Amino acid sequence: MSERPEKKAIIDEVRTRMEEAGFVILADCRGMSVETMGDLRGRLISQSSTLVVAKNSYIGRASEDVGWTEVEQFLDGPTALITGTGELSDVAKTLKEFAKETSLPSVKGGRLGDQTLSADDVKEIADIPSREVMYSILAGTLAAPMTQVVGVMQQKVLSLLYVLKAVEEKKSNA
Repeated sequence: MSERPEKKAIIDEVRTRMEEAGFVILADCRGMSVETMGDLRGRLISQSSTLVVAKNSYIGRASEDVGWTEVEQFLDGPTALITGTGELSDVAKTLKEFAKETSLPSVKGGRLGDQTLSADDVKEIADIPSREVMYSILAGTLAAPMTQVVGVMQQKVLSLLYVLKAVEEKKSNA
């Protein structure tokens, strides 16, 4: 028996989203109104991410097609599929903040590269500082020794100036 074209098209779209995404997060969207879902979608778009809701059987079939059979453990109840090419930590932070505001959605798990992520993994990723913060920490760490070297060199130059000043005063007094 062949699949209906509509069903096949949806499965193909979900599979394409999974294949092209840098990460996938599955969340329970039970109780989310259309307005709430739209608000969350708006927040995710700015982070190069999208949210779609599809039947678990479609998500399961698409994940099976791409070889992600372990994702099927998260397919219980209404599921939102969040995919993106941006920073996973930023998306995880957005989901965490949104859940604090609305108590929705609850993260079920996800996928990053070849790794399956549990809900706790996604929560831990949300606590990782953003890329910009990490860069500034790295820059500060790299700059600290250089600042110390400059301070030492400055002290040596000042010491030399004091010695020269002392020699000059000694010559002018003699």
